[in-house]
Amino acid sequence: MSEQKTRPQVPDGRSRFVLTRQKQPNEKGFVGYEVIWDSFQKEVKYQTPKRP
Repeated sequence: MSEQKTRPQVPDGRSRFVLTRQKQPNEKGFVGYEVIWDSFQKEVKYQTPKRP
């Protein structure tokens, strides 16, 4: 009588700095989401200043 409900597959959500993906359901049927952040700033290699 009680059937296992399935959730529809959601496409990846993309914005400027964030990517959101749907995870696989666990044994209880909970579907989570994974959030991946891109870096806001670029890192530049440090150079020592010139000596006078």
